[in-house]
Amino acid sequence: MWTLAILFSVVGSSTNLFFSLRYPSVSITPFIALLLAHPLGRIWDLCFPEIVSATTIYGKLMRWLGQGRWNKKEHACVYISSNVSFGFAFATDVIVSQNHFYKQPTPILYQILLTLSTQFLGYTFAGLTRQWLVYPSSMIWPVTLQSTAMFTTLHDRSEGEEEVKGWEKWGRWKFFMTVLGGSVAWYFFPGFIWPGLSYFNIGTWAKPDSVVLANLFGTSTGLGLIPITFDWAQMSYIGSPIITPLWAATNVLIGLIAVMWILAPILYYSNVFFSSYMPILSSSVYDNTGGFYDVQKVLTQDFMFDEAGYKSYSKVFLPITYVLSYALQFAAMTALVTHTTIWHGKDIWKQGKRALKIGSITKTETTGTYQRLKTSSGKRIESEDDLNDEEWADIVGDEDVHVRLMKKYPEAPTSWYLATGVVTTLVGMWLVEAYEVHLPWYGLLLALFMCTIFFVPVGIVMAITNQQSSIFLICQMVAGYVFAGRGIANMVFVTYGYITSTQGLKFASDLKLGQYVKIPPRMLFTVQMVATAVGSLTQIGVLNWMFGSIPGICTPEALSGFTCPLARVHFNGSVLWGVVGPSRFFGAGELYNPLVWAFAIGLIAPIIVWAYGRYTGVNVKRVSLPVVFGSLSWIPPATGLNFSTWCLDGSECGLGYRIGGWSWGSVFCDRMAAVGLGEELELVGYGDL
Repeated sequence: MWTLAILFSVVGSSTNLFFSLRYPSVSITPFIALLLAHPLGRIWDLCFPEIVSATTIYGKLMRWLGQGRWNKKEHACVYISSNVSFGFAFATDVIVSQNHFYKQPTPILYQILLTLSTQFLGYTFAGLTRQWLVYPSSMIWPVTLQSTAMFTTLHDRSEGEEEVKGWEKWGRWKFFMTVLGGSVAWYFFPGFIWPGLSYFNIGTWAKPDSVVLANLFGTSTGLGLIPITFDWAQMSYIGSPIITPLWAATNVLIGLIAVMWILAPILYYSNVFFSSYMPILSSSVYDNTGGFYDVQKVLTQDFMFDEAGYKSYSKVFLPITYVLSYALQFAAMTALVTHTTIWHGKDIWKQGKRALKIGSITKTETTGTYQRLKTSSGKRIESEDDLNDEEWADIVGDEDVHVRLMKKYPEAPTSWYLATGVVTTLVGMWLVEAYEVHLPWYGLLLALFMCTIFFVPVGIVMAITNQQSSIFLICQMVAGYVFAGRGIANMVFVTYGYITSTQGLKFASDLKLGQYVKIPPRMLFTVQMVATAVGSLTQIGVLNWMFGSIPGICTPEALSGFTCPLARVHFNGSVLWGVVGPSRFFGAGELYNPLVWAFAIGLIAPIIVWAYGRYTGVNVKRVSLPVVFGSLSWIPPATGLNFSTWCLDGSECGLGYRIGGWSWGSVFCDRMAAVGLGEELELVGYGDL
C-alpha cells in the first residue's frame, strides 16, 4: 500500500503542477489513481505472496513485502493519499508570482516551508471540527460517494455485477469498462486530431470578424451562450458535474443565467465601469489605455506601493465579468453566514453540546453499555451512571451509523491535530518574519482567525451541496485594509487563510470517506500526513525545474501555452487588494465603490427567502444563495462554456437519479466518471503538449 501511495503522490502531484501553469489546464484527478491502483495492487499480491515464517534476510524481506492482501481499505488509503496530494498547492502560485511577476527570487527553504506549513495547517481544522463536519449523518459529502461506489464495483464483484433495469440490463463493471474504452478512443479527436471540438464556436461561424458575436457566443473570451463542446476537460473544468445534486446544479445554473448571460451583456454594452473598452471576459486587469496593467510602475524597489508612480500611471480597470465575480463573492460571504445561521444554527449548537458529552463516554466491551468517564485515563464513575443504547442515542442524536461502527478502532487523538497546528503555526510565524514578505507574525494569526470563523459554515454547505463557498476574496480584502500597499503580504495572508480552509475541507471529506470504508482513524491520519509531505516536496522540485527549462514561462509568448493563467489571476488579485488596496478601489468615490452593496444584499437575501417560505408554505430549503452567489467565483479563469456545460451535465445525471431511482444512478451516473478517466489515461500515455 505504501509503495503505491507514495508512487501516485509523486506522479500525480508533479503532473498536475506541471499542467496548472498551462492553458487549457488538463489535470489528473485522484480517480485515475483509484482505477490504476487496483491492478497494481493485484500484481503486488502475485509478486509477493504471503509467507508464514522466514529465517533468512531475503525471506524476511519477502515476508515483510507480502504481509496482508490487497483489499478495499488499502485501496482507499492509496486513493486518499492521491486526493490530498494531487491538487497543486496554492503556495506554488505565490512562488510563481514572486519570481516572475514581482521579480523577487525566492530561496528553496522559503518555498518548502511555505508550502508545507500551509498544507499541514488544514489538518488541525479538520480534526477539531469532526463533530460538526464528519460525524453527523446529514454531512453526506457527495464528493465521497462516487469513490465509495467505485470501491464496491472493483472489490465486490457480486454487487459490482448487479443488474439494474434501465435502457437495458447492464452490470456496473460492464458499463464502466465500456464507457472507459470509448472515452479513451474519443479523446484522440479533441485532444490531437481536431482541437476545435473543444471550442465549438458555432455562434461565431456566421461572421468570424464580429466582435459582438465573439463576446456573446465565443467560448474562450466570450460568454458561451451556445454551450457546445465535445471535450470532457471543458465540461469538468470546475469539477465533476456527475456527483453534484440536481438542486445544487440548478442553483448554479440560475446564477449563471441571471448574472453572466443577462446582467453582464447589459452592463457591458451600457459601458458601465468603462467595461466596453476591455474584453467582456478576461483574467487580466487593464490600465487607462486598454493595455495590460504593469504593476512594476506602481512598486518601489522593496516591493511596496509607490503612490507617486500610481498617480502618474493609471488606476486599475476590470472586465465586466471580473467585476461581477467580485460582487458575487462579496454577496456569497455574507449570505453564507446568514444562510448557515438560519438553516443550521440550531444543529451547530446542539452538536457542540453533544460533543462535550460524547467526549466523556465510552462503550464497554463486556456489557455493551455506555459509561461516563471520570478522567481521560478511562476511570469509570459509579455503575448507576451507565447508559443503555436508547440513552446513548439521545446523546449522539443524528450521529452517522458509520461512526458507531468505527468505534472499534482507536480514534486519532485531538492532541495530534493540535500539535500539528501549533508546530506549523510557529513555522509560519518564523517564515513571515525571516523572509521579505512584509507580513508580520500577527498577520498570520489574523489569517488563521479568518479561517476559524468561516470553516464550519463553509464546510456544512460543501458537505451537503458539493459546492464550496470560497473565502478567498474576504481574506484579500481584510489583508488589503490591514496591510495596505503590500502585494506579496496579501498573497501570503490569503495562502494561510484561504488555503488552510480549503485543505482542511479536503481532509474533512477524506475523514468522511474513511468512515464509509472503515479505515482506522490513526492509519488515515498517517496516510494523509505522509502523502501531503511527499506531494508538496515533489511540486517544489518540479516547479523549480520548469523555471529553468521552459523558455518564456509565465509570459504570453511561453512555449506550449505555459502562460501561468491561475497564477496570473492570483497575482492580479494581489495587485488590486494588496498593492493598490481596497480603499483606492472600492472606497468612497472610487469607480467600483457600488460593489460594496453586495455585502448587504448577501446578508439580507437569505432572510427574505426564508421568510417567504415560512409565511407562504413554499419549500425553499433547496434554494441556497451561497451556492448561487459563490459558485461563479471561478469566472475568470473559467468561462461561460465551462459552467453551462457543467450545469447541463449535472442536471442530466441528477434527473437520472430522480427518474431512475438510486440504483440506476449509483450504477450508471457514478460509473460515468469513466469519461474523465479516459481523458486522463490519454494524458498519462501521450502527454498534452
